[in-house]
Amino acid sequence: MDIDAFAAAHHREWGRLADLSNRGRVLDGAEADELVALYQRVATQLSLVQSAAPDAVVVGHLSALLATARGAIAGPRVPAWKEILYFFTDGFPAALYRARRWWIATAVLSLVAAFFMGWYIAANPRVQTELAPADLVNGVFQPGGQFETYYTEFSPGSFGFKVWVNNAWVSALALFGGVTLVFPFVAMYMNTVNLAVDGGFMAAHGRFGTFLSLVAPHGLLELTAVFVAGGCGMRIAWALLAPGPRTRGEALGEQGRVLGTMALGLACVLLVSGSIEGFVTGHTPAAVRLSIGFTAEALFLVYVFYFGRRAALRGETGDVSRADRGDTLPTRA
Repeated sequence: MDIDAFAAAHHREWGRLADLSNRGRVLDGAEADELVALYQRVATQLSLVQSAAPDAVVVGHLSALLATARGAIAGPRVPAWKEILYFFTDGFPAALYRARRWWIATAVLSLVAAFFMGWYIAANPRVQTELAPADLVNGVFQPGGQFETYYTEFSPGSFGFKVWVNNAWVSALALFGGVTLVFPFVAMYMNTVNLAVDGGFMAAHGRFGTFLSLVAPHGLLELTAVFVAGGCGMRIAWALLAPGPRTRGEALGEQGRVLGTMALGLACVLLVSGSIEGFVTGHTPAAVRLSIGFTAEALFLVYVFYFGRRAALRGETGDVSRADRGDTLPTRA
């Protein structure tokens, strides 16, 4: 394709589309129909350019032109507060509910593995010695040790923020690391091992109840978020391996957009668990912090299985709106 000749041949169409797009709501019926027809025609032309002669200048010009035209056709965007409300009442809970089999399976397998690994560590002093020297273990897991002071060593605000940033980063890596086909499994394995080692050593010192009272308040919600991230990361890996009737690019695009919803939502969930860990876990009696932790987890599950189920039944998927997905058009004339 001669890109200069192509641009010269369609220059008037592109100019007319720009003119109609910039006039907004003052179009009459015939002009509105013309705008839609030109939009479709120019979108096809962009597809042809991208497939036959991907000139960066022409592609950029047509992409910007189509973006403006799409705004003129679709009308004014929904106010930001409605977008945010929709995200929390429909998009995010629907995405969580639709992915429930993945993250519930991830949670069950991880917790069962952590239980047996922790039990094995607690029941075998030789394994404990191989994992860490006795003086280090005593300094961490004895009463008043580092396992307890960890939650009160820093100010609640800075500690909670640090925990939130770390957990959000790990969850994002587990989510989007699914494209590597490996990272979600590695992330879940490391999370399981850490949980098993801490629980096993605390149980070996007769302090498993203390372990639960310190970990459960924030850990219930935090671990749930991590399991969601790991399960959805595995889901995108499966979409790449078995895309079904879609191309791998389409499968990756669809799941990637949903993962964007997941990442934003889980950042908010982890902000709640980080706040509990920073302000509640090391600063309130066991009964109070456990009540707060179980309540937070219960509310999350209600959010998923009541509001998420209702949103999913309405057809919500957590994907962006159809108008924001871009156009899928033929790449051959």
